[in-house]
Amino acid sequence: MPAASRPPAPAASPAGTVDASPPARPAAVLLSPSATQRALDHLARAIARAHPDPEELVLVGIQTGGVQVAQLLAARLARQWPGRVSVGQLDIAMHRDDLDRRLAPPVHPTTVPEDIAGKVVVLVDDVLSTGRTVRAALDALHDLGRPRAVRLAVLVERPHRELPIRPDFVGKTVRTAPQDRVEVEVNPANGVCRVLLYRGA
Repeated sequence: MPAASRPPAPAASPAGTVDASPPARPAAVLLSPSATQRALDHLARAIARAHPDPEELVLVGIQTGGVQVAQLLAARLARQWPGRVSVGQLDIAMHRDDLDRRLAPPVHPTTVPEDIAGKVVVLVDDVLSTGRTVRAALDALHDLGRPRAVRLAVLVERPHRELPIRPDFVGKTVRTAPQDRVEVEVNPANGVCRVLLYRGA
């Protein structure tokens, strides 16, 4: 009687152990490039309506994704306002609330082009979810001075808040699961961007 055939064994890693990790799930396009451009245009118009005097305003992007969004917003606002729009970038690495549970995070530059005292600072981030990144950004911003007011602008808002933080300006609100991951992908060559969703990431 012929021997029963066996299913092929799982592939082994170079060290000889079996790799049982599931394959990475492909990303779904949450916002196409055209939809993302419309969300950015909506954000810029909302900021301009709320703050018609560009001299009072400083855009500060939260490292890293918020920096690119802040630059894209500044380019749009410059077409509505005369003169240059002030843009800075803010690192929050050492203000995170999970430093005792993780390795030291990478540190990115913090640069603000002018004194923020008496200014309206618009903190800019690509994705808002739990609110913990924004809390860390508020702590980091406090080290730079005392602005007259702080506003929050986000390109994508998710509904998984863990802190009482609400944005003032939103490009698009999306429905996601807590375990999903949302990323804003920006082409540095032409500024074209889209929003990707990774389910259960």
